[in-house]
Amino acid sequence: MDDPHLVSLPHCCIPRLSCKNLRGASIHRQEVEMEFKLTCPAFHHGSQIPSRYTCDGDDINPYLVIQGAPAAAKSLALIMDDPDAPGGTWVHWLLWDISPEIKEIKEHTAPFGAKEGVNSWDRSGYGGPCPSSGLHRYFFRLFALDIRPKIAGSAAREELERAMEGHILATTELMGTYARTNQAPM
Repeated sequence: MDDPHLVSLPHCCIPRLSCKNLRGASIHRQEVEMEFKLTCPAFHHGSQIPSRYTCDGDDINPYLVIQGAPAAAKSLALIMDDPDAPGGTWVHWLLWDISPEIKEIKEHTAPFGAKEGVNSWDRSGYGGPCPSSGLHRYFFRLFALDIRPKIAGSAAREELERAMEGHILATTELMGTYARTNQAPM
């Protein structure tokens, strides 16, 4: 080494420094590029909801997968509704105070610690698709919030929406359809 400005490092140090820097950079890039997404293995966006999750089946909520919640999120909220109902939008499920660490909502259950509000049947919990006639669309809208809403577990949609106002960091939705083959009254 004739140049006094060059420093010789042992070979063992160079790969370790490089790998550490590359590993940190790739992790950061993944977090930034992760899309906030809600999916369901039982049906794809825009396709038919299996009857198991409707009033014609077991009337239980489907298994949902959550990906890419923003790092700044303090909680998540979910609203499932039917905008095609004859009397106006029908609320099927309200959930809030879902931990942003949650990656799934298991079938037939709400996440631990989450609160369930009152749906359009005036009861708490999930109520599956049960259209009186024709094909209806059902939207599962997931909201990432910068707060944990301070509302009672018996709250209706309007109260949840007021509490979320100005606190929504990101939203994603999953839409499924359903039409009953047997049009018996609800």
